[in-house]
Amino acid sequence: MTGLSLRPAAECRYDAVALGEVMLRFDPGAARIRTARSFDVWEGGGEYNVARGLARTFGKRTAVLSALVDNEIGHLVEGLILAGGVDTSWIRWCDFDGAGRAVRNALNFTERGFGIRGAVGVSDRGNSASSQLRPGDFDDQALLARAGARWLHTGGIFAGLSDDSAACAQHLMDAARAHGTVVSVDLNYRPSLFADDPDGGRARQVFDGLASRTDVLIGGFQDFEERLGVPGSDGGASDRERLEHYAGELFARYPSLRIVASTIRDVSSASIHTWSAHAVERAGSYVAAQRFTDLAILDRVGGGDGFVAGFVAQLLDGGSLQSAVDVGTAHGALAMTTPGDNSMASLQDVLGLVHAQGATERR
Repeated sequence: MTGLSLRPAAECRYDAVALGEVMLRFDPGAARIRTARSFDVWEGGGEYNVARGLARTFGKRTAVLSALVDNEIGHLVEGLILAGGVDTSWIRWCDFDGAGRAVRNALNFTERGFGIRGAVGVSDRGNSASSQLRPGDFDDQALLARAGARWLHTGGIFAGLSDDSAACAQHLMDAARAHGTVVSVDLNYRPSLFADDPDGGRARQVFDGLASRTDVLIGGFQDFEERLGVPGSDGGASDRERLEHYAGELFARYPSLRIVASTIRDVSSASIHTWSAHAVERAGSYVAAQRFTDLAILDRVGGGDGFVAGFVAQLLDGGSLQSAVDVGTAHGALAMTTPGDNSMASLQDVLGLVHAQGATERR
């Protein structure tokens, strides 16, 4: 038992909605940003990637709550989102002033890294449309009461964009909880969004505001310590002991919290990782997924989002916490074997990996 109470699927238009910024990613492939002469483009964003994975890999009905500028770039992003199977009808469109002086679409340049050369990301998102979203910009009655959503997912990237976006996230999370919608948060932290916050005070305020309103919290040990101020555990403790320590502190602090989950990533090089995940529920049950050692990485971006998508998909289906971490870990691993932010895995791929079929050829 996970302690989650889900709205019936038949009463809701959406299985899940994601609140976040969708960026246009420029990918130089095997080259570097500074030497590239051409780029592939993808859509991506920490929260959106979850909605897309839920739709494309797991067949869930999803929508994205975001904002774009009404110009050719914005409509390129819209088309990519639609191709990902995610409903765009809740996107807020902002007027284009001809130069992006007041509002613009967010861009992200990301190179994958290889071996001893780590991945590099350079975002260009100042004054983005999503950073200007405010409480009330989405009609929560229309979305949550009349249309209906079983799950809302958001995260630290969106909330970190601005004070307005943080307030927007908190407002919609409160509304979701009032309508019986399960809320999940990924404590994604991007130092570039908090460069004006040297003592970490704003980050702690933003992340505490998210954690206090969520049912399911996903984050790393560093997030729990540095962003939420949870005291560190014994330095010699195992991964299980550390997660149980952090979860116990978080359950005591946040009454609404039901599940704490965390991915485990050890980086040998940009191309080889060890990858797994584990979770604890308030009732005390601890579960861990299989550990992928020497996992070959093509593009690490989106691996954590892939985990969340698989994890949430299983919980939406009423699966156990064990099945949720198993499917989430497998999906995240597969997401890192293909280019771009988003998973290209099929459900068959994911279930085959869960059942240890691995790279077995299929004909």
